[in-house]
Amino acid sequence: MNEVALLIGLLALLLVLGAIESVVHARNLRRIPIRIHVNGTRGKSSVTRLIAGGLRAGGIVTCAKTTGTKAAMIVPDGSEYPIFRSAGPNIIEQVRIVDTAVAVGAQALVIECMALQPILQSLSELRLIRATHGVITNVRPDHLDVMGPGERNVADAFAGMVPVGGTLFVSMEDHLETFEGAARDRDSELVVITPDQVAGVSDAEMRGFSYLEHRENVALALRVCSEFGVERGVALQGMWSAAPDPGTLTVHEVEFFGRRLYFANGLAANDPDSTGLIWRAVLQQFPDVSRRIALFNCRIDRPERSRQLGEACVDWPSADQYVVMGTGTYIFARAATKKGLDVRKLVIAEHEEPSAIFETLLEHAGESALIMGMGNVHGGGEELARLFRNRGTRKDLQAWT
Repeated sequence: MNEVALLIGLLALLLVLGAIESVVHARNLRRIPIRIHVNGTRGKSSVTRLIAGGLRAGGIVTCAKTTGTKAAMIVPDGSEYPIFRSAGPNIIEQVRIVDTAVAVGAQALVIECMALQPILQSLSELRLIRATHGVITNVRPDHLDVMGPGERNVADAFAGMVPVGGTLFVSMEDHLETFEGAARDRDSELVVITPDQVAGVSDAEMRGFSYLEHRENVALALRVCSEFGVERGVALQGMWSAAPDPGTLTVHEVEFFGRRLYFANGLAANDPDSTGLIWRAVLQQFPDVSRRIALFNCRIDRPERSRQLGEACVDWPSADQYVVMGTGTYIFARAATKKGLDVRKLVIAEHEEPSAIFETLLEHAGESALIMGMGNVHGGGEELARLFRNRGTRKDLQAWT
């Protein structure tokens, strides 16, 4: 009987502590008047950084948190710190981020949605962030094993983080009916970034970035900053000076015993639509190389992504060689060859170390080669990218606009 009473007492204590924590968190949220929750398939981290940079330049004390290639907390002076996770990522860490933002006196918090499960996306918004403004960068077919089976289902999942009684910014014309309905249900205003607004970001404005940024991201971030009275030129200055996400596309040029290699690190773009667009853009910048090598990093725990990329790459401008590294490479190989990829162009480098993969790439490089890495940052991709970065120099991407 005493054990039962003790158990009941412990449960009651936990409920009381949970209620107290909920009240404290709600109070902390109210102390941050501008809360911007960013979601989407691609570009979440970049848009989070762009918005935060623009708001900082406009004199708004701003914190930001990204979850992309490397989770980071960005404080009001633009410095950033890695997020410590003792037991892997968990959406509850957003509470800690809010606490930190309050502690440094933030007037605005720009925070990337870190949830994939549709129910957790909704929970993140309704319980943890309670955003004043929501941002959805795009809707593309990725993480279909969690949010699928189709792109429409991904849009439905993202709709779960529409703010209540706030403003939602979207940067696409597809699936508007989904977001219109969600905004109406939650009494939020819907703001759509139009193609004309994207085209209105000039080449001169894009040349201000020292890395490859996308006009759609810049147009979206500018529109959000204008909502808070930040003048366009001021916002752009802040965006240009903001540190890019570690997953931002960079190109490293390596000279190796008379051979010239260009390694395009597109590993962070892992849905087929985004990856195909970047592949085409990179090819246009290096038309004179003798060989074009598509390098895919697979993960056995991301089988759907491997299948999608394997099928999609057959429809892209052709590469001279397709090198597949990581784990579960057979999924990619099976999908690609079934779709029509010439098996003689396929090189499997399952479980190989970065140094061995580098040697494999050299074997197929000829006098000069463009090598684009894609698929997954983690699971060997980051290590291979570091190898190229350490052997070469970062290529200036300002002309990539």
